[in-house]
Amino acid sequence: MRKWLGGIFAALSIAGILVLLFYPGNIVLKLTAAKSGRVVFCAPVTDGEEFLLSFIHSVNKRPVYETLRVAGNHLLIVKSRYDSFGAGMPEASTQEGSLKLGSDGWLEWTVNREVPEVNLFVGWVANHSLRLKDREIFLADIVEAGTSLSIRAQKVSCFELWRGRCPQ
Repeated sequence: MRKWLGGIFAALSIAGILVLLFYPGNIVLKLTAAKSGRVVFCAPVTDGEEFLLSFIHSVNKRPVYETLRVAGNHLLIVKSRYDSFGAGMPEASTQEGSLKLGSDGWLEWTVNREVPEVNLFVGWVANHSLRLKDREIFLADIVEAGTSLSIRAQKVSCFELWRGRCPQ
């Protein structure tokens, strides 16, 4: 009887370890080159963590700062900050979001829109960058200008992290 119970305990222990190793309970932020499917940047993040995507607007040549939040296995576009209007930039509050003038003179468009991913083309002049955990990554340093990137939050297992599937 003892031998039988010991075998059950060992089997349950092994099963528990396997679940811990292979259950997708860790969230990572992945930047993937759309054409090749190659992951060009990956970093562990936590649910609710915010990061900043910044670029130079193509028309008015002024900076734009997009705040995004990790929300499980998707993203939430929280707000945009910019100091002048340009093509495609909101000029008034709508049902979709609200626009206000901050005390620093910058415009703030608050939208809180849930999206599965954010897609962008890394510009030649846009100087796209990603700020995450006090680190700034210039996207043109990790892919060629003109590359289409997908930014998404994804749940992965401890095993995937240990295998180097998220090397950053």
